Amino acid sequence: MAVLIKNEKSRDLAWFLAAGIFIGIFAVVLSKMGNPKNMGICVACFMRDTAGALGLHGAAAVQYLRPEIPGFLLGAFILSLFKGEWKSQGGSAPLARFAIAFFVMIGALVFLGCPLRVMLRLGGGDLNALVGLAGFAAGVGLGSIFLRTGFSLGQEEKQRTVNGLIMPLIAIGLLAFVFIRPAFIKFSAEGVGSMHAPVLVALAIAFAVGMFIQHSGLCMSGSIRNIFLIKNPGMFFGYAAIFVAALAGNLILGSFKLGFEGQPVAHNQHIWNFLGMALTGYGSVLIGGCPLRQMIKSGEGNSDAGVCVLGFLLAGAVAHNFGIAASPQGVPVNGKIAVIIGFAVITLIAIFATSKAKKAV
Repeated sequence: MAVLIKNEKSRDLAWFLAAGIFIGIFAVVLSKMGNPKNMGICVACFMRDTAGALGLHGAAAVQYLRPEIPGFLLGAFILSLFKGEWKSQGGSAPLARFAIAFFVMIGALVFLGCPLRVMLRLGGGDLNALVGLAGFAAGVGLGSIFLRTGFSLGQEEKQRTVNGLIMPLIAIGLLAFVFIRPAFIKFSAEGVGSMHAPVLVALAIAFAVGMFIQHSGLCMSGSIRNIFLIKNPGMFFGYAAIFVAALAGNLILGSFKLGFEGQPVAHNQHIWNFLGMALTGYGSVLIGGCPLRQMIKSGEGNSDAGVCVLGFLLAGAVAHNFGIAASPQGVPVNGKIAVIIGFAVITLIAIFATSKAKKAV
């Protein structure tokens, strides 16, 4: 708890706000330039599309090697090196983290968006995102109960440099594929996967977002966790800034549409919007960050975060191979079952990890 307080006090509120304003504005710009509406930036959606591009699932409408994914990671990598903050560390319960991260992404794909997209959808007038935000907060609250009672996946340790370099090297490889476009990389001819901003624009914005998040430490699950555990809302102001900036941008560009019905890449099955994001929040707080934050940490040399990113990628593939992911028509039966299984799996891990933490004390 003391570590949380110390870290929060060391953050500059101005950086939270600056990061939020930048992300909100340029997410709208990316949508205006070709990315799907209210999806200028979405780690869950982008990981799903990337899994498809790599041939890990066969859903032809969601296959595109999003340059934003390597951009986020490499932006954090470059800035952390420049600041002397890059360090190779990890080794803390990798399989448990992988399993939790897998279900974090399943929850996001049932809702149709990561925690960041919740705020972008709100900024576009999608009221279904209010239900998702309530669910995410509830999930973080549930996970915070375990944090308060001694949950721990163990201490990260210093590792050989090569471990911390693996994810940046993978990002460089993906970026090479973006430009070379080898025959084995798949690109959607229609659907969400065919909608994208110009590569260089998307990459430049993603680099900047990666740097902003790396410097500010902004994290959606972390911001709500801090409200629950240390009564400090400072970080959440950054996400409020994302909403305000996105709202302003959508109003200026005429992209704002208020309501529950007919929202882009969204459904209005409220129970599953709530539960999907609750699962995402629940898992995110236990692994130490939401999907975008895990991406940034993996760029900083954290191999535990790298394991989580790989869990996200596998979940993006499985969700479409096994009919789990939602669509604008709603949540399939397999998606509902997967969410219930996700709550059970994460809760079992949390119980056993909390038990071990108490014994260690």
